[in-house]
Amino acid sequence: MRYSIVYSSKTGNTRQLAEAIERQLPAGDLLYCGAPDAAALQADVLFVGFWTDKGTCNETVAQLLKQAEGKTVYLFGTAGFGQSQQYFDQILTRVRENLPAGVVYGGGYMCQGRMPQAVRSRYEAMQAKEPENARYKMLIENFDAALAHPDANDLEAAAAWAKSCLA
Repeated sequence: MRYSIVYSSKTGNTRQLAEAIERQLPAGDLLYCGAPDAAALQADVLFVGFWTDKGTCNETVAQLLKQAEGKTVYLFGTAGFGQSQQYFDQILTRVRENLPAGVVYGGGYMCQGRMPQAVRSRYEAMQAKEPENARYKMLIENFDAALAHPDANDLEAAAAWAKSCLA
């Protein structure tokens, strides 16, 4: 069974997951690995990775998913907020909305990923205007926690997940 690994990575987080997945899966069955491209659609199985943009995948990945008719699709991604599997599941549900009828959805894997420094700066500016607002403190704490992700455990879990998908 031929497979492709397709991913979009704004800060390198999702690329790290894709590389961990690629190292884990049989190299001889890999048809394509890289940025969204029609060449990936020649495989029967697609591992599609994304960075989270406003609670769903970015537009480049959404467009590729809409062309995945007749494929088996596994989703993987990263999100700046990552302390809740429920949150990850909501994102995966929204991303799945891009899949056409007839696609077999095989499951998904997500983990937390670091965010650009500009995000922390925005949170700090909001907190400066409202120092008593506990939400802004929480946002900054989450940003700081995300700096270490994806970590070795996240990458190992992504690789194990991908291996189980093809088992």
